[in-house]
Amino acid sequence: MKLGIILLGVALFTVPSVHGVATNAVTGPKYLVFMLEHDRNMSINRPGSFNKRQFDSVKSHFPGYAEPTRIKVGIGFVFPYFEYPINDVESCLRKFLALSLETDTPVVVKLDGENWLNGRPDLWNWWDPAKPGYNPDNRQNVEWTSWNPEDAIKISWRDWGRQLRVTPMINLLSPRYRAECHKAMDRLVPIIVEWQRQLPPDKKDLFVGLNLGWESAVGNSSYYRTNGNALLNRPESEDPAKPAFSWDDVLCRGMVQLGFAALKSGGIRNSGGITEGDLTEVARRHLEDLCRYAKTLGLPREKIFSHGVGNGKGELLYDSAVNAFSCPGWSEYFNSLNIQADEGIMRNIRRSDAPYWAAVEWLLLYPTSQYGTWKSSIENTIKASGCKFMCIFNWELLLDKKGEPTEAVKAARDVVLESKKALK
Repeated sequence: MKLGIILLGVALFTVPSVHGVATNAVTGPKYLVFMLEHDRNMSINRPGSFNKRQFDSVKSHFPGYAEPTRIKVGIGFVFPYFEYPINDVESCLRKFLALSLETDTPVVVKLDGENWLNGRPDLWNWWDPAKPGYNPDNRQNVEWTSWNPEDAIKISWRDWGRQLRVTPMINLLSPRYRAECHKAMDRLVPIIVEWQRQLPPDKKDLFVGLNLGWESAVGNSSYYRTNGNALLNRPESEDPAKPAFSWDDVLCRGMVQLGFAALKSGGIRNSGGITEGDLTEVARRHLEDLCRYAKTLGLPREKIFSHGVGNGKGELLYDSAVNAFSCPGWSEYFNSLNIQADEGIMRNIRRSDAPYWAAVEWLLLYPTSQYGTWKSSIENTIKASGCKFMCIFNWELLLDKKGEPTEAVKAARDVVLESKKALK
């Protein structure tokens, strides 16, 4: 998401730093990335939608982007490799990267194998022989509500603004699931590696990074309702109302406890009560495995970013994003006004030895019409010491109904343009 990658010099700007990765002042460009919402304009279902117009729709709001700036504007996109045929995902990834070079736009590639899995019933359909993918052994690939695989779930729900029915929460440590993630990465990551290798020397920074995981945790983005399996074949209108998440409940957010399958598959625990440390270890192993594998496929650590999550009180789950193969990244909603107040992120950038960290999913949920609030919040994040990029989810939310820029876009534009001063 940035254009004009030519640097006139190395200038450093930071907010107060601490130990660990936070002391690593970023010496190259920083990036303000805008995630394009899947299916809104670009979609893997519509390969032709990957076109220059989509990139220009962002760039046109940043006049002067080709001038050297300390903060570059970039674009991100999610490639869900278990939602669509892998050939289609591969084709669209190639187009996305080609557009990056054609339009001189830095990009973040996000690979998802945990939130959207409709295209792989062979991983989760353990109960219906009349539907594709059926295999009773698939109980081992989904979560359970007890230590007994007889309590495997058939459905989950997700609260992303509204409650959605989704496929059952995957067992993040299932050997079969892990192997299938690797197979998908075998197809996709080498495309990125080769594309970056062939970039001209002055265009190498077009690749901001590969983002792996997606708020990785047990039961956060795929929760289970009481007697949920009984609702599977009932109309969605009969589902219980969207719950009020209990974020202080670090084990299950007030929903039905999951995690038994992953803990058993991972050899972490097979009886007794589940602990916060247990669930953190599941997420940590999942993210570490993805990042390690990306590194074995040829990406350097500084181009790999994990995607962790936590609550507003710095819970232990934040720690899962830190590993030896990537730069840690987190979602930031709770403290988007001032990321320095996020105890979990601050704790972990002190303990990480990675060269950078990132706010890989960010959105201001507070007075969204106030230019000053947007500007200070963006600056507090992107200027934080060691922060390589922040990714605002989603670009489309920052435009009004007529497609005109809101105060959020105006604030982002000014943050970018004012960063030219850091090069002088």
